Amino acid sequence: MRRYIMARDAKPNNAPSLCTRGRFGGWLVLLLSLLSVGQGGVAAQGVPVGDTLRITFVGDLLLDRGVRERIDSLGVDTLFSASVDSLFGESQLVVANLECPATHVQAPMMKMYVFRADPEHLPVLRRHGITHLVLANNHSIDHGRRGLMDTYRNIVEAGMVPVGAGENMLEAAEPVCLATRPREVWLLSSLRLALEHYAYLPERPCVSQEPMDSLVARVAALRRRSPDAYIIVSLHWGGENTMSPILQQVVDAHRLVEAGTDLIVGHHSHTLQRVENYKGATIFYSIGNFIFDAHRPIHQKACAAVVDITAGGAEVRSVPLAIGDCTPVVENR
Repeated sequence: MRRYIMARDAKPNNAPSLCTRGRFGGWLVLLLSLLSVGQGGVAAQGVPVGDTLRITFVGDLLLDRGVRERIDSLGVDTLFSASVDSLFGESQLVVANLECPATHVQAPMMKMYVFRADPEHLPVLRRHGITHLVLANNHSIDHGRRGLMDTYRNIVEAGMVPVGAGENMLEAAEPVCLATRPREVWLLSSLRLALEHYAYLPERPCVSQEPMDSLVARVAALRRRSPDAYIIVSLHWGGENTMSPILQQVVDAHRLVEAGTDLIVGHHSHTLQRVENYKGATIFYSIGNFIFDAHRPIHQKACAAVVDITAGGAEVRSVPLAIGDCTPVVENR
């Protein structure tokens, strides 16, 4: 059964502001955002926004290792089941966590797991409905800063919007405006883990990894500036292969909600963890994998977080997914 959770209500925004982005590729991201959910109220897949905007979030998307073997054998399109295509087709925006750089740059970091996808596969993701790719994770930098920025450019060229990376930490952490209708919707993305053998240099190209105090302050400032907006935070955090968040995650999630966050979507554990309703906001501590070479049962259960946003409120629900042969399928659909 699907699980339905009501998110906090909000008043309509009668004067939506223009979505903006950082300097690196800023005009391209702005253009893509306006094309996705623009002034004409038409979404990325040609579906009118009308009174309700539907956004679907899915977890870790890997295009290497076992997934690469499946691609080489059967093609990228086979990673998308008919039920997932249907789910995405009902959404104006689809956000996934890209768990690998997509670049021809080969400069592997000194770490245990190093991934890399072929950028030629990115347009297939867009064709199946994905509109935004989160880069604030521990694998986007697997081929260094040059590989990260090349991935950023490749995502834009494929017609999608990269989130959580930039020429410096200020750009990487900057909120991305997903829509202005039926009210403003903002997405912030942050990596909450230390990176292996990778120096924290906030003035250089990087993924969003600012301190939690800074992230909380950023949400609070956005809430003051846009009191009627719907604010979403994507967090790559927690322990791998764990079934529950640790106490610090709960504390941090509650701080973000108290600062003004409406929805938190977590990933990285590769497992499905609990969902919490806190002060009217919804917290997915981990939605699990999406396209992944998952073999253990705990890695094959996941969900999509679907939010329907109106001018006066929002409804959030969890859609269960089962992953087999690297391909997610919607359960009970």
